[in-house]
Amino acid sequence: MSGDSAVDIGQLSPEQQQALQQYTDVTGQEITDAIPLLERSQWNVQIAIAKFFDGEGPDLVAEAQAAQNEVPRVAGRHETLHETVWSDIAHQHGLHRANRTPPAPRVVPPRPVTYQAPSLISFLLSPFRMVLRVFASLFRPIIYILSFIPQSLRPHALTASFRKSRRSLLPKETAGRFKREFEEYYGTHDLIFFDGGHAQALDTAKKDLKFLLTILISPEHDDTDSFIKDTLLDPEVVAFINDPANNIIIWGGNVLDSEAYQVSMEYMCTKFPFSCLVCLTPKEGSTRMGIVKRIAGPVSPSVFIAGIRGAIEKYAPDLDSVRAERAAQDMARNLRSEQDSAYERSLAIDRERARQRREAAAAAAEAERRAREEADAAERKEKLRQQWRKWRATTIAAEPDVSVKDAVRLALNMSQSSGRGRVTRKFAPDASLEDVYAFVECYDLLYPENEEEKGDVDESTDKPENYEHKYAFRIASVMPREVFEPTASVTIAQKMGRGGNLIVEDLVDEEEEE
Repeated sequence: MSGDSAVDIGQLSPEQQQALQQYTDVTGQEITDAIPLLERSQWNVQIAIAKFFDGEGPDLVAEAQAAQNEVPRVAGRHETLHETVWSDIAHQHGLHRANRTPPAPRVVPPRPVTYQAPSLISFLLSPFRMVLRVFASLFRPIIYILSFIPQSLRPHALTASFRKSRRSLLPKETAGRFKREFEEYYGTHDLIFFDGGHAQALDTAKKDLKFLLTILISPEHDDTDSFIKDTLLDPEVVAFINDPANNIIIWGGNVLDSEAYQVSMEYMCTKFPFSCLVCLTPKEGSTRMGIVKRIAGPVSPSVFIAGIRGAIEKYAPDLDSVRAERAAQDMARNLRSEQDSAYERSLAIDRERARQRREAAAAAAEAERRAREEADAAERKEKLRQQWRKWRATTIAAEPDVSVKDAVRLALNMSQSSGRGRVTRKFAPDASLEDVYAFVECYDLLYPENEEEKGDVDESTDKPENYEHKYAFRIASVMPREVFEPTASVTIAQKMGRGGNLIVEDLVDEEEEE
């Protein structure tokens, strides 16, 4: 189909129909005029849109095909926005491509690679290396003298040798070498060059919403020294750049270095010394960095300051709005973080209280269970004790009658808890001290106070198994005081003779006594 033939959309392929739809959505051009332009652009929507807005100048298709045959430059460019297509946002705001700032590419130099030759090859080439060093040492003074010749009169081979003689370093090391050489040639100064590569400086300017001032110098140009001494190091220019209110980051590079040379190529530097101001252009893209001012060649300090100040005054309000938006976002983020932290703290407090309540309930349940077990054990123990008392009461020998001449007469002052007062009883001379203790323990069963207790002593009561009875009192003499233990191996006669006065004292546990 040619451009002059009748328009028949049905004959177009699906890809061509999609390209036509995209082109007309952006440009709003009639289909009869859009199809011939797309045919001249090889149905490339990007090229056709560029022709529509910028006019059909050079053949972009031919240039693109020719560019494919060229060896690409080493510089690495990382862009987040497509810079060649007219976006829908720009179309809605009515921005023309001619009014957009040129993009500021992010230049990433290649990492220097060192090659170590094998030891055998290095040994074989060592004579040639020594000869080259001798020739280099002989011709170095000549090259140094020729370096003062203007570039127009300098041989091209000499210029190339200057560029090749610079060893490639990492971006941070290259920046350090530039600052060191700058101070050696022009003395100490107050400019604070960025200590890093150009890509890092560009990222810092984007993150901190500042202006990046790039200075590219070439020692081969005659205007370099005058520009640096008379313009860049002018006190007014230095004070303007260092003013915190201007938010300027300055980065300098020598085009003899690989990174600075790549920056000059990407930023289309045509004349040295070269200066450009870069900043974020939020109206053209939320992350787009654009070149807002170019200054090529030597200029006076007033012109230099005026150009930089004009660009800053034009684009500073946009950066201020973005800065205010970020501050509002940070404030909202911090507020949400504080709210989340407060909620987490409240939730942690509630969890701790719930845990304490569970532990308190578990402790109360455990205490109740332990108290119940202790009460059951005490009840079982008391039942065994009563059973033992009933059994022991049946084993106590009766009081000897008057016919027993050597009977031991004891006067027992019962404890206050028993309420019995003074009790007098005779015991057989062979009765043991344990029999006296058993008599006191079972006294209320042997001599009940009422009729109901008389039936408690039963001859058929058996001794409880696995039970060891412990007396809750002790028996002692008054004068001199001596405590008698309830032992079955010592008789009363051995301790008392024919009689004695004893007292019964209740035993008190240490815990109860405290």
